[in-house]
Amino acid sequence: MRLRFFASLLMFISSYFPLALIFVIKDLNDITRWPQHPISSSIIIATTLISCAVVLVAASKIESGLSVKIVKVSNKSGDMFTYTIPYMISFYNFNLGDWKTLLCLFVFMSLMFALAYRTQNVFINPILALAGYGLYDCQFIDGSREMQGLLISKREFQIGDTCIIERISNFLYFVIDVQPKEVKE
Repeated sequence: MRLRFFASLLMFISSYFPLALIFVIKDLNDITRWPQHPISSSIIIATTLISCAVVLVAASKIESGLSVKIVKVSNKSGDMFTYTIPYMISFYNFNLGDWKTLLCLFVFMSLMFALAYRTQNVFINPILALAGYGLYDCQFIDGSREMQGLLISKREFQIGDTCIIERISNFLYFVIDVQPKEVKE
């Protein structure tokens, strides 16, 4: 099971909203404070902003799932920072009015997306992190079988808690709800 192509693409694009913002800021005219290349700037910002909105709304709309008990958990939220390599581009002379520069950026980002999609790393998304979601590597019990996967969650949980999860891809799940373990007195 692989995350759907369109959903993966939206998650990937949304993860680069901060980079798009940097490009537009670098394109601002020092005197007018407006982008020197308004069409390119508008397309870049609108595309990333819309994809951010769609991803965040979609994440909040997941309602049902499977009940599992957490056996082992480690926080992998720091892995959400591995998307930073393309941000190096923003420190070079970058002209949104040069079609060759835009084509090179498109080719580079297409390659980054292809790699992220093939390795199922499209979920490493700083926009989700900014919205309060964390990434956790977990072992959990589903009925009688023990499984392992990455859980994206806005709610904190720990070993022994029961989580309601929805499968997104082979080893990726979205936590819908957390039911803390009962404390014995």
